[in-house]
Amino acid sequence: MTRNRYLSILLLLFFCVPHVLRAQEETFTHQDTLRGMITAERAWWDLQYYHLKVKVDPADSTIEGSNIIRYKAVLPGNVLQVDLQPPMQIRKVLAGKQELQVTHDGNAHYVHLGATMKAGQTGEIEVFYGGKPRVAVKPPWDGGISWSKDAKGKPFVASSCQGLGASAWWPCKDHMYDEVDSMLISVEVPKGLTDVSNGRLRKVEEGKQTTTFHWFVANPINNYGVNINIAEYVHFGHTFNGEKGKLDVNFWVLKQNEAAARKQFLQVDSMLTAFEYWFGPYPFYEDGYKLVEVPYLGMEHQSSVTYGNGYKNGYMGTDLSGTGWGLKFDYIIVHESGHEWFANNITYQDAADMWIHEGFTDYSECLYLDYYFGKKAAREYVLGLRRLIDNDRPIIGTYNVNKEGSSDMYFKGANLLHMIRTMMQNDSTWRETLRGMNREFYHKTVITEQIEKYLSDHLGHNLHNVFDQYLRDDRIPILQYAIHGKRLVFKWSNCVDHFDMPVQVYVNGKTAWIEPHTQWSSLEWVEEIRTVELSADFYVAGFNLIGNPE
Repeated sequence: MTRNRYLSILLLLFFCVPHVLRAQEETFTHQDTLRGMITAERAWWDLQYYHLKVKVDPADSTIEGSNIIRYKAVLPGNVLQVDLQPPMQIRKVLAGKQELQVTHDGNAHYVHLGATMKAGQTGEIEVFYGGKPRVAVKPPWDGGISWSKDAKGKPFVASSCQGLGASAWWPCKDHMYDEVDSMLISVEVPKGLTDVSNGRLRKVEEGKQTTTFHWFVANPINNYGVNINIAEYVHFGHTFNGEKGKLDVNFWVLKQNEAAARKQFLQVDSMLTAFEYWFGPYPFYEDGYKLVEVPYLGMEHQSSVTYGNGYKNGYMGTDLSGTGWGLKFDYIIVHESGHEWFANNITYQDAADMWIHEGFTDYSECLYLDYYFGKKAAREYVLGLRRLIDNDRPIIGTYNVNKEGSSDMYFKGANLLHMIRTMMQNDSTWRETLRGMNREFYHKTVITEQIEKYLSDHLGHNLHNVFDQYLRDDRIPILQYAIHGKRLVFKWSNCVDHFDMPVQVYVNGKTAWIEPHTQWSSLEWVEEIRTVELSADFYVAGFNLIGNPE
């Protein structure tokens, strides 16, 4: 990454704030800032490579190990911020054989190199650490490490840490803007157990009482996407013939669930077929695709997607949309795998923009239905999800403090994308837009403004005010209208200034497009107007007939 790109990202994230008209007051701490900002101690160096080496002991719920961090200076610097959350502790940091000074500020640990590095130089440190990591409370939403047991009483262990941060269980540069280029994950576990992590299994080393599994990730990966999954697993798999050739597909499940998994996991090939059609090639052919059983619902860990949906269709056997269509697929297989394109390929730089992950991936469920059951099924499903929208606060959160916005990023985000698709009026254009996004932002981190511009360019309509309304504000607009003979007048209310989303209406049963603003506009029809209906594809609070306009 170039020096100019680092500076532009730093300045953009520092000054970028949500355009919210009715912002809620929130209090953030010094630690929130250290976690969420691209601090000076982060900005000057670029991640190149990790080698995470850990020994996991389920008997006492401990992790001991080290992380080799290889980096390149993009600016002069001599202090690196490495993040690790208590109760985990850094034991020491070495550069070669030299032990380096480390100072601490809560979760942020500052490694002092001594001499200042020049831009272009590379370096390497090894951070030794250990302790009892935070126990997951309600994974994956309130994560950490899940220390469970299977039906036979054997250890069943898994990590999940989105939002919380990977630094809950291993030392890293815990900010989303900088993804490591490649990574080796070496996990030592008690004999008889298997660790499944990201990427491809390079080697298995057998010791007297333990076994070490070495997994190599060839592609850039975000920190929370790194995982460990430990159990007495059985393995099966096959090859999927995809757009880029042969993709290795592997499954790791508990023995007692193998028969159910072999049946339910047939949906993986269906998912890959549909998503490669809509989004382009699976982004990590070099690392393969894995689905791994875990003791919680599931998570989008890159090339190591985790699964705990009970081998049932729907979301734990229920249809979130209330339409029946949600029972046509396994929610965790489809949703969490959709994140391989939107979260792991295209990744937000700041947690405030988490909607980029969840909005697009929630909409991917609709596109799965579209591929196999048609556009009508997809439409009914996404409209059904509206019943779950709270409109409690803006979808975009607060920048630079690791704070995501409303959980409406899922269902309201999906409906926003459905409206944009409707506005495009051409499904082939919509498909190419989604595929083009995954080419344009291939293995990159992004901010909302980049997604906004990309969609605006392909739609041919500036979406800034639409994004302000549906992402940065919590009100739902109302479309007011009046009829005067052959003339239809209309405007938006309960909305942000200059809101200008075009919508589809049916005048006397015939389709028409209008472009309302916050001031009165009009449409001259060819005949006396008797009825006007607004297309249900547009998420508005009301379509209100009034008397005389202002």
